[in-house]
Amino acid sequence: MAEKGASRGAARRFWSLPRKRRGAPGRHKPDEIMHQDIVPLCAADIQEQLKKRFAYLSGGRGQDGSPVITFPDYPAFSEIPDKEFQNVMTYLTSIPSLQDAGIGFILVIDRRQDKWTSVKASVLRIAASFPANLQLVLVLRPTGFFQRTLSDIAFKFNRDDFKMKVPVMMLSSVPELHGYIDKSQLTEDLGGTLDYCHSTWLGHRTAIESFALMVKQTAQMLQTFGTELAETELPNDVQSTSLVLSVHTEKKAKAKEDLQLALKEGNGILESLREPLTESTSHSVNQDQLDNQATVQRLLAQLNETEAAFDEFWAKHQQKLEQCLQLRHFEQGFREVKTTLDSMSQKIATFTDVGNSLAHVQHLLKDLTSFEEKSSVAVDRARALSLEGQQLIENKHYAVDSIHPKCEELQHLCDHFATEITRRRGLLSKSLELHSLLEMSMKWCDEGIFLLASQPVDKCQSQDGAEAALQEIEKFLETGTENKIQELNKIYKEYECILNQDLLEHVQKVFQKQESTEEMFHRRQASLKKLAAKQTRPVQPVAPRPEALTKSPSPSPGSWRSSENSSSEGGALRRGPYRRAKSEMSETRQGRTSSTGDEEESLAILRRHVMNELLDTERAYVEELLCVLEGYAAEMDNPLMAHLISTGLQNKKSILFGNMEEIYHFHNRIFLRDLESCIDCPELVGRCFLERMEEFQIYEKYCQNKPRSESLWRQCSDCPFFQECQKKLDHKLSLDSYLLKPVQRITKYQLLLKEMLKYSKNCEGAEDLQEALSSILGILKAVNDSMHLIAITGYDGNLSDLGKLLMQGSFSVWTDHKKGHTKVKELARFKPMQRHLFLHEKAVLFCKKREENGEGYEKAPSYSYKRSLNMTAVGITENVKGDAKKFEIWYNAREEVYIIQAPTPEIKAAWVNEIRKVLTSQLQACREASQHRALEQSHSLPLPTPSSTSPTKGGNPRNVKKLEDRKTDPLSLEGYVSSSLPKPPDKGKGWSKTSHSLEAPEEDGGWSSAEELINSSDAEEDGGVGPKKLVPGKYTVVMDDGKEGPDALAMRTGDMVEVVEESAEGLWYVRDLTSSKEGWVPASSLSTLLGKSSSAQCLSSSGKTYCARQLCPEPAKILSPEPV
Repeated sequence: MAEKGASRGAARRFWSLPRKRRGAPGRHKPDEIMHQDIVPLCAADIQEQLKKRFAYLSGGRGQDGSPVITFPDYPAFSEIPDKEFQNVMTYLTSIPSLQDAGIGFILVIDRRQDKWTSVKASVLRIAASFPANLQLVLVLRPTGFFQRTLSDIAFKFNRDDFKMKVPVMMLSSVPELHGYIDKSQLTEDLGGTLDYCHSTWLGHRTAIESFALMVKQTAQMLQTFGTELAETELPNDVQSTSLVLSVHTEKKAKAKEDLQLALKEGNGILESLREPLTESTSHSVNQDQLDNQATVQRLLAQLNETEAAFDEFWAKHQQKLEQCLQLRHFEQGFREVKTTLDSMSQKIATFTDVGNSLAHVQHLLKDLTSFEEKSSVAVDRARALSLEGQQLIENKHYAVDSIHPKCEELQHLCDHFATEITRRRGLLSKSLELHSLLEMSMKWCDEGIFLLASQPVDKCQSQDGAEAALQEIEKFLETGTENKIQELNKIYKEYECILNQDLLEHVQKVFQKQESTEEMFHRRQASLKKLAAKQTRPVQPVAPRPEALTKSPSPSPGSWRSSENSSSEGGALRRGPYRRAKSEMSETRQGRTSSTGDEEESLAILRRHVMNELLDTERAYVEELLCVLEGYAAEMDNPLMAHLISTGLQNKKSILFGNMEEIYHFHNRIFLRDLESCIDCPELVGRCFLERMEEFQIYEKYCQNKPRSESLWRQCSDCPFFQECQKKLDHKLSLDSYLLKPVQRITKYQLLLKEMLKYSKNCEGAEDLQEALSSILGILKAVNDSMHLIAITGYDGNLSDLGKLLMQGSFSVWTDHKKGHTKVKELARFKPMQRHLFLHEKAVLFCKKREENGEGYEKAPSYSYKRSLNMTAVGITENVKGDAKKFEIWYNAREEVYIIQAPTPEIKAAWVNEIRKVLTSQLQACREASQHRALEQSHSLPLPTPSSTSPTKGGNPRNVKKLEDRKTDPLSLEGYVSSSLPKPPDKGKGWSKTSHSLEAPEEDGGWSSAEELINSSDAEEDGGVGPKKLVPGKYTVVMDDGKEGPDALAMRTGDMVEVVEESAEGLWYVRDLTSSKEGWVPASSLSTLLGKSSSAQCLSSSGKTYCARQLCPEPAKILSPEPV
């Protein structure tokens, strides 16, 4: 408000212009025409009336300076309306200055060509309505003799009618007029020399009055604008302030433009008034012309004065607005910088970790340096903003009291941040120093243990060997001065500022290990001194086995790290990396005797090396993911980088990076910490993998998206955005190399776990390591299978409804169907089809593999769906004659037969075993359901009879799935049947006596040909003849049975029967599905009745057949009609 009040005061001082009221002495001032209480008439208003010229102001003056108004001879004077006459008189009397008008006017009435009656009327009319003071009235009377005589007589007798405050002089001639007024003040028509042009006079008067009005309006406009500027509130933000400054500047330019137009107009009028003098220097100028020039000059001076005052006011106002804009910019920058600095201070306050290993501390220091580099931009901006504020103060800004505290606060925040960075770096440097000392001590201990383990016992039995070993030990102990911890209390005191509970325990463990190592050396040293002191009988060395000499050591991860991290002094003591150490120990262990403790220490070193590599690579992996997410993914949302992103890349971040952010958060927040917790017990690292195995499923989603990501990268790899990001990150490799990191990492784990398991055979966590390795391999298989599964095209159903994907692979396939053209079947045997098979729990899919053109993931194949077989209607023949790589998959009792040729016998065996497992599990589920139904029916029978104690008919197919998981023992029906017949088969069994239980194949190593259940498929192909052997299944009766009797099972032609089981006496238990009767039938009679009717079930293994349909309801037909 103080700023606003000051502006209003300046405006009042600026607009206080002098005014002079009419009647004051002196000539016109610049604003007399503009500022009069009664607005006078303008020439433009009565221009038509003035053009009649019945009266005019010639500019002449009387002897005392009285203005002269001339009434020329105007015949129609009496016809002029009173209003017009009054207007002209008022206007003419308002033109002279107030001083001249105060003396009084001289009227010259020219009536030389008129009559006395008209003269009298004119004089009376003028005298009655003249609006100003009169000094003298001069009348030129008619020149005719009669009219002149008449006027003399009439004037004498009518003198009283002309009683006026001023004298009226009747003049007979123009020379007589010259006696009252000098001829230089009279126009030519009155015998004078005064140059007067009525039209020119009227034009000048109109122009002057118009200019005066323009000056007045311009002054009013500037006054209004100045008031608006003075009353404007200063905005509180940058945008509003900039807008106000822009609007005011625009209005100021418009006002200046109007002012310049007014000045141009005035100067033009002034030149027009001076034009007669420029044309002729002898030209005389009357007083009215001089007054006109003076008026225009004073109006121009007033405009110039107004312009100067306005410019001064505008300069102050503009300066204040610009300072206000500077202040708003400063305040906005202050808020942004303060928010950034506060955020940085909060973030650095969270940096409390001092590291748990040397590599971890180095990683933290690298992060701190990176954070400081990124923060330097904000700090530099804050310091620059503080200098900018100081500059504003030096330039006498009006808001010094607001700017100065902010500058001090910015300086304080920058200093505080720098102090915190320095303090944090000091702590990490201390931690680095301590961990370096601990690492040196650990390395010294490891090298010492290695030295002890590598000393051959047989050579130490001699005096020379003992002395050499003793010297080697003493030389090594001398290196402990520089490499081991000397005083524990000194460590506690020196590193008190960083010693947390975990680090304190780590220091104590290292110190304990150091003491244990020294104790081991002292014991060995004592033993060697005894051996060196006396001559002992040498021990005959035993040569190692030949295979031990030729055995090559297996490579181990981390060997390069061991060699890189070795010191120059320690390198002389070691025989090489831990990989070579293991090989040497394995070669010489057979030839010498070493303690169990030394061997375990050696394995512990190897485990620690593997663990260090796992941790180092994990930290590097997490850092690379973060680098990609911050350097690429986050930059795609940066408005400053938007112009570099191509159209095809916009809104495609989720496609390009997949769920990399989810993977990063899992490893950074969870898995890396789990691994770090196992640093002291590497053999327990398997538990970390097992506990987080479910989280590792996120890699399947990433790998499934990888083809889309790869395709997008190949389309947009030349985008300037990627090049700019790579330049900022200083990466040598492009983004696609980093997008491959998650795929590479998930495959790296199984290698490290194998290596860790190799050195942890007898450790506590060996079982967990083995299980973790199996789980990781399972994830890799699931990821690989899912990559193929998502490439299937053309399948109408939902692949998830087919159950878990068990196996997938490419095969050569021949078809041999019962239905179809014979020629097609013959041709099919010689021309295999290349098909990719997908084995699910509920179906097997046949697809055609199509290779795609391109590179990388774009070259990945796609699979066109061709056929699917429901596993409930599938059978297999394990062996096909002539090729150990072939097997058969047949469908619906061999209506469709597919001969499958695997690439290798091993792949064939794996597929056959997996299909057998699926069919066996389905058969077991059907048996359990049948047992449950038999149990329910047995409880529902009031009295057992031979015909009612047989196995019940299959239950409702809807109940099969509900009963699949129920486990019940087979129900014995002993006591429910006649003693003359064998026992009916158990409800839960549908196999003959020659068949074993489902577990038999596993115990015997497979289904043997002696345990044949159904005719061999191979036998059918060979066209063998002979009596048909009955097998359990459903048949159609081809002839009537002539047996009668209450206990006989009568069968008629066309009946559907189910052959259940054969007894030891050669009887078959048969169920008539048409009459619902059951009973025992001799095998010979049954063969005659059934003739060549074929069974509905089948699965064989070179004479050995498997089928899951035996006791199951008919499967629902969910198969595609498309051909394979």
